[in-house]
Formats: sequence, structure tokens, C-alpha cells
Amino acid sequence: MISFTPHTKYGRGFTLIETLVAVSLLVVAVAGPMSLAAQSLSSAFYARDQVTAFHLAQEAVEAVRSVRDNNVLLNIEGTQTDLLSGIPSTDGDPFTIDTRDNTMTACISGTCGKLRNNGSLYGYGVGGNWADTRFTRTVRVSMVDGGTDEIEVLVEVRWRSGAYQERSFTIAENLYRWVYDGT
Repeated sequence: MISFTPHTKYGRGFTLIETLVAVSLLVVAVAGPMSLAAQSLSSAFYARDQVTAFHLAQEAVEAVRSVRDNNVLLNIEGTQTDLLSGIPSTDGDPFTIDTRDNTMTACISGTCGKLRNNGSLYGYGVGGNWADTRFTRTVRVSMVDGGTDEIEVLVEVRWRSGAYQERSFTIAENLYRWVYDGT
């Protein structure tokens, strides 16, 4: 009896369709976790920037409070001083604060410049290793309800996440004239 055995050359391995299906499954299996990792990384960078913006905003509020409190001390020591002396504007005009020495400077044409960093401090230093950051901090102080005893300090920190949308964080706090300063 003669038996016929198929040629084994075509009986082994994968066909083209089987290979395409296997590659497709592999791509789906790898793309999902990679997409999730990329999204997680993006969220982590946003959270880092948001925490930095919060601290920069709170730092500016504390600088305005410090100026007010230093003026309180001057009054206590006998030097008649307006508690808001040293604040560039109480009409809501924007200004910057370099918290290294509480220097307050009105923003030219309403646009405040970018904060700079020297590797450890944020400020508006020049020269050396000071470089622009992605953060812009704008401070506005205005009298509450047209009175003279309470001010609102409004600080907005803006930054751009990569080449995408601009983000911002705003904080507000009210400060009072809690001692008589003669005004």
C-alpha cells in the first residue's frame, strides 16, 4: 500500500494572518499600560507645579503681611507710619514681590514678569545663575468695601505646562489694620 504524507515544508510555523493577530494583541497589551504610565507622569508633573504655585502664592501673602507687621512695630516704637506703607498700590494695580527682601515693584503696563530661580530660591535676581522659570506671580491689594481698615490681598500664579494650556492658581486673604496708625 502506498501512503501519502503531506509535504512538511508548509505545515510548520505561522501564517501571515496568525502573525498579524499576534502582533496586534501584543501592541494592545503594551499600549494600554504605556498610555496609563504617560498619563500618570503628566498628572505628577501637574501636581508638582500646582504645589509650587500654591507655595509661591502663599509666600507673597506672607510678604505683604510682613510689611504690614513691620509697620506696626514702627508705630509701637513711636515712629508714626501708615500700616500699608511700602505696598505699591491698594487700588488693585498689579505688582511683584521679591520675597528675598520684600521688594515690591509695580508691574509695567499691568504685565508682571516671570519669576526667576537660582537653584534654591525664587525671586527676581539678575546675573549669576538666575534663570527664568515658567511661573508668573501677580499680586493685587485693594481696600475692602471702600473702607480703610481692611485690605484684600489677591495673588495669582500662572504657568504653562509644556507647550499646552496655561494654568493658574489664585489665593486671597484679608488683612486688617489691627492697631491705630493715625490714618
